[in-house]
Amino acid sequence: MPHLNKVGTAVSGGDDKDPAARSSLSRLRTALTVFFALDGFMFAGWVVRIPAIKEQTGASESDLGLALLGVSAGAVVTMVFTGRLCQRFGSHPVTVVSMVLLSLSIALPPQAHSALTLGLVLLLFGTAYGALNVSMNSAAVDLVAALRRPVISSFHAAYSLGGMVGAGLGGLVAGGLSPTVHLLLLTGAGLLVTAVTGPVLLRQAAPVLLPAPVPAPVPGAEAGVAHAPRERERSTRRVVLLLGVIALCTAYGEGAMADWSALHLTEDLGASPGLAAAGYSLFALAMTAGRLSGTVLLERLGQNRALVLGGLTAALGMLLGALAPTAWAALAGFAVAGLGLANIFPVAVGRAGALAGPGGVATASTLGYGGMLLGPPAIGFLADWFSLPLALTTVALLAAAAAVVAHAARNVSAEPARQPPHRQAPQQA
Repeated sequence: MPHLNKVGTAVSGGDDKDPAARSSLSRLRTALTVFFALDGFMFAGWVVRIPAIKEQTGASESDLGLALLGVSAGAVVTMVFTGRLCQRFGSHPVTVVSMVLLSLSIALPPQAHSALTLGLVLLLFGTAYGALNVSMNSAAVDLVAALRRPVISSFHAAYSLGGMVGAGLGGLVAGGLSPTVHLLLLTGAGLLVTAVTGPVLLRQAAPVLLPAPVPAPVPGAEAGVAHAPRERERSTRRVVLLLGVIALCTAYGEGAMADWSALHLTEDLGASPGLAAAGYSLFALAMTAGRLSGTVLLERLGQNRALVLGGLTAALGMLLGALAPTAWAALAGFAVAGLGLANIFPVAVGRAGALAGPGGVATASTLGYGGMLLGPPAIGFLADWFSLPLALTTVALLAAAAAVVAHAARNVSAEPARQPPHRQAPQQA
């Protein structure tokens, strides 16, 4: 009866003590880590060129906002069916193809000369981005089960590090390179890294979980056995939706912090532009540090306690960040919030994938990224109606809600309670 903090790990393809098997898994982990880092690097490279592309297209703020919805719309819509593509073709080939498409599509925005054209090319970019994130996470979930260690956060740490490097490098070259040249260089870098790293994924199939042996039916229990698969499916769907809600609650905070932290520091707390810019950077740095230490944290606490404590920590940090009377206290709150949120989204998506495969990853990711899209506009409306500090407290409220949901679901099983004892797995995370 695997609960929210349990991970079953029977894997075909050899004993985990076999040196050849360990080497194969190590190569897969390295390749996936590179892909996560490259994804963050390329997306950040695009983000830092948005102001220049806005000027090039002559778009107003509202027109640009509508055009940027193309990324979100393409990503969310694609996530819905990428899980099925992974089930049919395998998560590794879908990951490689998606990275190629992302590398090619990132060169398109500088070719747009109107807001409408920009929105259309960003729809393509978002499609590749959404497919890549679902397929990468699906591959990571399979690998986590094979490694028998909760290393899902390390992949997301690579994404965060790639984003920090991409944003920093993009800022350095922005004054000397046009958006066209810069993003074409990103296309070349993406295709080159994919050509070097992609064959590792294409040559090695994802680790396959061995099904548990099915016990002989008990006389007179045929009716219960007949209903077991349907009951198991409904139970799994409920757990995956709960995990998706947890991802949504925390991704809401990430989106809100990206768009509103600097404005809160400048307008509400009188911070200088430089200090205000450090707000999100400090949040992102704390999140990266939290994800780098996520494996150790999950091994010591288990998935459920990590989710609960992470949500509570993020809630306290955001309350401080939103209501602090000084900019420096708010910065401290943002850092604490980053640490708290760091591992919640990776664990929620990873657990959904462990329960329901690529379809589970797709469901949880779609809900999670939906929260990231919901956060910024929701904060804006609430700030107009009340105030920005009060609006930012909703981040704390949803982080606390994620902790409550995780705690309430701690004993919720994805399978019927009558499963035999051998389905239980010792806590590895």
